[in-house]
Amino acid sequence: MEDLDLINLWKSYDKKLEENLRLNRKNAEDITKIKVTYLLSSMKPIKIFTILVGIIWIGIIDTLIINLFSFASIFFLVSAIALSLLNKLALGIYIFQLILISRVRISEPVLSAQEKLASLKSSTLWIARILFLQLPLWTTFYWNKSMMNNGNTFLWTIQILVTLVASYCSVWLFRNIRYENKNKKWFSLIFAGGEWSPVIRSIEFLNELGQFKKEEDSAYLERL
Repeated sequence: MEDLDLINLWKSYDKKLEENLRLNRKNAEDITKIKVTYLLSSMKPIKIFTILVGIIWIGIIDTLIINLFSFASIFFLVSAIALSLLNKLALGIYIFQLILISRVRISEPVLSAQEKLASLKSSTLWIARILFLQLPLWTTFYWNKSMMNNGNTFLWTIQILVTLVASYCSVWLFRNIRYENKNKKWFSLIFAGGEWSPVIRSIEFLNELGQFKKEEDSAYLERL
């Protein structure tokens, strides 16, 4: 009888331990999701503000293109149209991000939230890449026939050097803005702020939760 009592006591203890572990996991998951939801919600105001400013800015560029189309220089038109297209592409990604943030639910599985955060991280990198492609355009939009006819060698040398440097920086940043470079100083300077940190912290929270689950599962299997 004593052996049977010990076995029943052990089973009871094991059951209570399993219930406690399950409760701890549920609490940890709920707290993590609350933190993630709060962090993502903190990004909404700046996303909405950027979208509104972007719409106004694109409207200004498109208005200038339409009003000046018949007599503006080809350099201005090409630069302005390219600027408009790049900004529209970035604006579309911002809208996509705002929708993505709104779709993150506290009740959804962790894996689903991780997938949304991965998309948010990737699209943030793409926005930066696209916007940095604008750099050379800001050095060419004011070129005109008068500059071609009256510009001297020195001024054109300076102008071409500026455009080449801007083009090089633009291409270099487009190729190197990758998550693998997150520990580089130049990367930290570009992505320091409210559009990047909440995403990374949210990913870290969910990764920690995933690791916590794995450790609990391993501990439980060892007891079996």
